[in-house]
Amino acid sequence: MFKYILKRIVVGFVTLFILATVTFFLMKIIPGSPFAGENTKLPASVQEKLMAKYNLDKPILEQYVIYMKDAFQGDFGISTYRTGREVNDIIANGMPVTARLGFVAFVIAMVTGITLGTVAAFTKHKWVDNFVIALATLGVSVPGFLLALLLMIVFGVWLHLFPIVGLSSWRHYVLPAISLALSPIAMIARLTRSSMMEVMRQDYMVLARSKGSSQMKVILKHGLKNAMIPVVTYAGPLIATLMTGSFVIESLFSIPGIGAEYVTSISNRDYTMIMGLTIFFGAFIIIANIITDIINAVIDPRIKLGS
Repeated sequence: MFKYILKRIVVGFVTLFILATVTFFLMKIIPGSPFAGENTKLPASVQEKLMAKYNLDKPILEQYVIYMKDAFQGDFGISTYRTGREVNDIIANGMPVTARLGFVAFVIAMVTGITLGTVAAFTKHKWVDNFVIALATLGVSVPGFLLALLLMIVFGVWLHLFPIVGLSSWRHYVLPAISLALSPIAMIARLTRSSMMEVMRQDYMVLARSKGSSQMKVILKHGLKNAMIPVVTYAGPLIATLMTGSFVIESLFSIPGIGAEYVTSISNRDYTMIMGLTIFFGAFIIIANIITDIINAVIDPRIKLGS
């Protein structure tokens, strides 16, 4: 198990390094600079001083070495758009907001998706199974931002049931959390349904039922554990994605999280902010994947044997 975990950590570090490197050079390929945009009217002398302050006047390879050295020490620099504010502070301020919304959406997605998938796998009513399949198809087909706009118009503007700006109370979480959770609900329901149906056909499940155990006991004691492997595999990247922000949803609902910060940084060519958020998002997702791999190896030891 130790070698398995060590291997995953090494692969994670290499992946993060490649991600940071590719992002850095892609930014340099794009024409323009953060101090010479259409909305930035600065004298040439001021622009030169700012370029020197952020090391943008140096050769690209030298810029890369300087940035990676600082980033390795946990210093992502100062935002070029939000003058005087460190990238670390911006992430620290926005992350709790995004994480709370992401966690709520994750819980909704997991509970609803597993419940619907399990019900669809064992129901004797064809219409229930068809409903779950239709919902799953709808969830993966409808873009999240379109659902968010629909929810805002119906429940926010027309019915005035839920607020559509900010996250100051529990009612503010309802619409953005549902918007984030619909697609994961659909995927989790489909994974749970197909996996549960496959598990229930296994010999050990047939033996358990033949011993007179109730259907519910067989499902809870034997079925769910093995059927959850695909769901757990999907849940790792999902919670990382949700808890590091949905760029469009946060922008639509005016949520002051780091997802909205990412959109703003790209629009304003805020190099240090883009790099800092990319590395932060990448690290979060990689850590979540490593934890998921470990959990899967604990659930089914055969996984690590084949890796």
